[in-house]
Amino acid sequence: MVEKADSVYSIVSAERRASRANGAEPLRSVGRLVFCMIYETEKIEVTWNGPYSWPGFESNNSLRPIPQIPGGYLQTFEYRGGYLIYAAGLTHRSVYTRFREHTRKYMNGEYTVLDIAAAQQGIRKELWHGWGYAHKHREEFEERKSIILDSVRKQLVGFRIFITDIEDVGRESRIFERLEAAIMMNLYQQPSPICDVPDRGMHLAPRWDSEDPIIVKSSCAAILHGLPAFLEI
Repeated sequence: MVEKADSVYSIVSAERRASRANGAEPLRSVGRLVFCMIYETEKIEVTWNGPYSWPGFESNNSLRPIPQIPGGYLQTFEYRGGYLIYAAGLTHRSVYTRFREHTRKYMNGEYTVLDIAAAQQGIRKELWHGWGYAHKHREEFEERKSIILDSVRKQLVGFRIFITDIEDVGRESRIFERLEAAIMMNLYQQPSPICDVPDRGMHLAPRWDSEDPIIVKSSCAAILHGLPAFLEI
């Protein structure tokens, strides 16, 4: 849902309203909005639904299958009554189709593989490093393939997926790109272990200087550690 935010958002404290009245610059903090809006800012409300299973592993974890809709998604691990975010992504095709592509890349050794038990404790322990390392060390992958793929399956079983419908955000690609970038960049600035687990080196496309800011209000029935209720993108 897209609407216009009030000129002064309800979470702004009296001190910040006073600063605004005195001509002070807008105030921002990492992730959670602490922002004096002296103009109307577009606001988007998104709902993260889940957790869903990684496609093909529903019988292993007894979770619901991913809906076959386009949208944004979060790959997470269970952690202390909630979920640690490993990666955010987006697709204008079916999320199910996109995840089948992810599966092929995992099985081909192109993605990094983590120790699922360690990840659920907030510890990033790599069992195989993908991306550029994988391309340069195909022989090592082939030698360790059976062990690596066993760990891949455990990781895919352990993933908990959350999805927001593309209609919540609108079909403009840039909004989804900005949301993906804002989520990941916010995670990188959080305290440990929230900042430890996520992948880094992603190709992100945050807001350009020429673009007006948008406030995203996220809601979820589950606890998503490191995802603030309000996020400027």
